[in-house]
Amino acid sequence: MPSVPGQTMLFELLRSYTVLARTLNLSEAVEVLGSTRQTVRRHVGILEEIRGERLFEMKNRQYHLTEAGARSLKEAEAILERGEAWLAGYTEGDDGRVLVLNDEDGGPVFCAQKHQVSRLRIDKSPLLQCGLRCWANANAAIESPALAAIRPYLVVYRRHRDGWLCVEIGEKSSYASWFGWAWAKSNIGSFVKEMPAGTAYAKFISQAYQSVHDGQSVRLDHVHTLMPREKGGPLQPVSFQRLLLGCAFPDGEFALILLVDRTYNVSIAGLAEDRIRSMPEDLLMAFDPKAAEEQE
Repeated sequence: MPSVPGQTMLFELLRSYTVLARTLNLSEAVEVLGSTRQTVRRHVGILEEIRGERLFEMKNRQYHLTEAGARSLKEAEAILERGEAWLAGYTEGDDGRVLVLNDEDGGPVFCAQKHQVSRLRIDKSPLLQCGLRCWANANAAIESPALAAIRPYLVVYRRHRDGWLCVEIGEKSSYASWFGWAWAKSNIGSFVKEMPAGTAYAKFISQAYQSVHDGQSVRLDHVHTLMPREKGGPLQPVSFQRLLLGCAFPDGEFALILLVDRTYNVSIAGLAEDRIRSMPEDLLMAFDPKAAEEQE
């Protein structure tokens, strides 16, 4: 099959298109991409020529997505995510399991499985169950008093340019107790890709965050991976359930809240129980819903 002009540089073209589509500002897109204004314009022009339709239009010297540009954006981002995941060593099974392979011995260093939220009734997590109730009672408003019981356990992100910016890390959150409070305070204002959890995990969570942003509202994952407890430190096993909840800031902007429970109640197809329990017992999290509610 003859190649379409531009096909060999497809990733570069899509990257320029998706970043410009998210920022709608050429200067910001250039900064995010580490590119030039001429290159971004050229990439967008090549895509428009190949597809035979305009992706952007200029109004009052401001970029706006055309109907075709808006319609094509989600699929373009999905192509990029799948390509980056494949290059990182991901494989994905029909059962929803995602696996990253260790480059050295072929063994799994990252396993995750997406579950229906109803799974919380089977693999119980008092923290996540309480979080789901509080979120529903708060009507997804992040500053609602109904979230007070779990607020210290939350990590909060907002969408900024082409990434997810951390704006709050609760002092009792899994992130704070795993990496330490000094890390937690220092990483407010960081993007997901800049945090010390590692590249593989950053790619996985960015994709999950985007799915909640795009309309899922609630997502439950079970995860087992190897993660450092400090930047550049040795990898240590960790097993946890993670609940992602879509919320709204007072100004109406989308807020993503992350609730993680380190636990052995993790179900991942094909992953042995001894792997799940390789996380030291002293790293398990304890949560008392009644005590949390009394402290509101």
